[in-house]
Amino acid sequence: MTETILHAESGRQTGSSASRRLRADDKIPGVVYGHGMEPLSISVARRDLRQAVSGSAGLNTIVDLTVDGEVYPSLIKDVQRHPVRLNIAHIDFIQVDLNEEITVTVPVHLTGEAKEVESNNGLIDQIMTELVVATTPRNIPDEIVFDVSEMDMDTTILVSDLSIPEGVRTVSDPDSAVVTVSIMRTPVLDAEAEAAEAAAEGEEGAEDAAEGGDSAADGASEE
Repeated sequence: MTETILHAESGRQTGSSASRRLRADDKIPGVVYGHGMEPLSISVARRDLRQAVSGSAGLNTIVDLTVDGEVYPSLIKDVQRHPVRLNIAHIDFIQVDLNEEITVTVPVHLTGEAKEVESNNGLIDQIMTELVVATTPRNIPDEIVFDVSEMDMDTTILVSDLSIPEGVRTVSDPDSAVVTVSIMRTPVLDAEAEAAEAAAEGEEGAEDAAEGGDSAADGASEE
């Protein structure tokens, strides 16, 4: 698990005008709370925050948030972004106990090449890109990796099939699908399907015509 130090300033003014001034100075308004502490309004330098979460753990990085000489081991709880520019407009940190189990979301990453699937015109379909797990902060995995190399056309990978690191347990439903296989449509297959459908319709039309002819012949015989 990645840990990093992030320096923050306290005593910032609250309100939209004050927050705009901070952002204009390339700082991000935020708050830290949790474990019985009073919410503390802070600001962090945008560049420092970017560096703090640039590692493989991303937003699951343990941040030793340093404010006025006090250190608050924290995780990023919430990020608010500008609706147009999408840059970070506000950030929430939650203080954590490094020995206490917490629930977090980690990415699911696929590796390998499913040759059996590809040779049968199949397509690997990743249904679940994130997994909810429970563990202590220092045991949070950067990602959950699954190798698709052995998958075939009938394979469905469930949460229970994933390899979970020691000290980590899944909170997601163990019967939820993570990876499935679908048939990839191609112009050739589409043309074959359309031809088969047209042939079937032609046969039905011929049968209807034959039945109509038989009915007409029966009517003429009766006359």
